[in-house]
Amino acid sequence: MSGQDPPPLLQLAVQRLLREEALAISALQHLPTVLFPPLFKEAFNHRQTNILRAMVAAWPFPFLPVGTLMKTPHLETLQAVLDGVDMLWTQKVLPRRRKLQVLDLRNVHHDFWDVWAGTEGEDCSAEALCEKQTTKRRPRYALRQRLKVVTDLCLRFHLNEHQTYLLQWAQQRRSFIRLCCVKMRIWALPVYTVRKVLMVFQPDSIQELELNTGWSLSTLVHFVSYLDQMRNLQKLLLTRIHKNTFKVLNTPTDIQKCITKFVSQFSKLNCLQHLSMNGVYFSSEHMKQLFRYLKTPLETLSITMCKLSQLDLNSLSQSPSLHQLKHLNLRLVKLIDLYPVPFHDLLKSVADTLQTLELEGCWLVDSQLITLLPALSQCSQLTRVNFCDNDISMAVLKDLLYHTGNLRQLTQELYPAPLECYDDRGDVRVGRFVQLCPELMDALATVRQPRRVSFATYVCHECCQRCVYDRETTLCRCWQ
Repeated sequence: MSGQDPPPLLQLAVQRLLREEALAISALQHLPTVLFPPLFKEAFNHRQTNILRAMVAAWPFPFLPVGTLMKTPHLETLQAVLDGVDMLWTQKVLPRRRKLQVLDLRNVHHDFWDVWAGTEGEDCSAEALCEKQTTKRRPRYALRQRLKVVTDLCLRFHLNEHQTYLLQWAQQRRSFIRLCCVKMRIWALPVYTVRKVLMVFQPDSIQELELNTGWSLSTLVHFVSYLDQMRNLQKLLLTRIHKNTFKVLNTPTDIQKCITKFVSQFSKLNCLQHLSMNGVYFSSEHMKQLFRYLKTPLETLSITMCKLSQLDLNSLSQSPSLHQLKHLNLRLVKLIDLYPVPFHDLLKSVADTLQTLELEGCWLVDSQLITLLPALSQCSQLTRVNFCDNDISMAVLKDLLYHTGNLRQLTQELYPAPLECYDDRGDVRVGRFVQLCPELMDALATVRQPRRVSFATYVCHECCQRCVYDRETTLCRCWQ
């Protein structure tokens, strides 16, 4: 459209209604459905709260994705939307005539605002259609029950004003509002605050949960009753859960009871697919219990910055729930003192499914890696491997590269610089680095066509950078 072309009639109608709020509000009951999405979007962008309030109450579709419009949180706009919900439920409208069933406050992509049907009464997005079909399968009495409000929640240190307002609003309207949180992240909050928040939500709505709290195990036990109800949880991330330090619960027996009570809940998480534990303290016995309690196959297992014993490694290799893994991350888990055969067995069991393998900073040595090579060479679905920050010699690195000859799906490979690149003090010998890394790249090229491949030294203690070779040599700042 050229700069001289007049705006389309739909745009002119929206602009007219935005200029005359009273006219817009009075005309909503007779407004063509096709005008609702563009009018609402423009009113939202211009923060015309009176129109927003009235439009929510008169919304003609089952689905209203507000969160995708809320790039920058604005309390008055949120209040206007929620006031519209109040109007919808307090006005004298028969429940069967209420169109709005789901108010989505998540900042996720929706096609709703770009694509909608142009005929009266039809849904305007795939999301709305799915929600409508779900509603049709519910009992008739469910239509007279609560409106579903969907959000994601990130709680960092304290509740902000938007979160506080939403939670208080939902708590006071529990008779007709069902507040659902799909992704919940909890960072460094007292457990009593977390419990208050969780009392407002439907626990079975949570699909992704991150606990980065710095809690002790005895504190974590207060969370058990809520985890027990998260039957649709698909992704769980536990970070910084440390051994109990409270004197009241400092006996080994009490600690054992706390952890046992927590890990036993994993037997009820029948939808769990992704499990991450970062800096989490569990004994070998409880690690064994945890993997025994898992009922469904995991797609992702991430254990980082944790201490694993030989018994832990044995439990990993023997757990049926880990035999279909797609992603395995053991970054910064010290493996140097462990017998590697169980790890070999685990890799062999996931050879047909494993796509990414992260072994950065595991202190692997030549003898351990040699044991893993036969199983690793069978992992035909691998797309990414990371062996950085392990002590591997030039000869074993070449052997590793030869064993990847059949791994045609690899698109990203990260390897450590060979041990021969360091002097006795651990400092980089730049000349050897520049010489040996291209030699390794040439060795890889003899067995398959490499894509994104790099060899990197340990991080320099002076400049906090690495020397990296990825067909070109980039030295750390100290050597430039």
